[in-house]
Amino acid sequence: MNRNDVTEKIITAKVANGLTWESIAAKVGQSKEWTTALCLGQMTATSEQAAVLGEIFELTGEEQKWLQIVPYKGSLPTAIPTDPLIYRWYEVVNVYGTTIKELIHEEFGDGIMSAIDFKMDISRESDPKGDRVNVVLSGKFLPYKTF
Repeated sequence: MNRNDVTEKIITAKVANGLTWESIAAKVGQSKEWTTALCLGQMTATSEQAAVLGEIFELTGEEQKWLQIVPYKGSLPTAIPTDPLIYRWYEVVNVYGTTIKELIHEEFGDGIMSAIDFKMDISRESDPKGDRVNVVLSGKFLPYKTF
């Protein structure tokens, strides 16, 4: 048994039971974005969160413990993603990454946007030409320090 086995069990149960990430997140008490990342093996659950997920997905005590282990982060199977939706994010970074970097440095100075002190919101935006995906990423700015 390992964390990947628990992730597969969660996904299987989610599909079999017709659950949504939003409904699961409501029971866990976190955002749908964070809860999805947790269930997909990218975050660490508290014992309380693991117990809730244990009830939802019928996880054993051992499986709940795996949810509480700090995971190896990064879930892409290849250096260049092959899934079309994930590849488009790769494309966004390739095309606009230098622009994002330049504008962040102009506004904040030399530093990075944290993916640790971070939040994300994904929602549907109605549009007569076809609905749009609205993704908001918000990360704390961390300046480089001199020493």
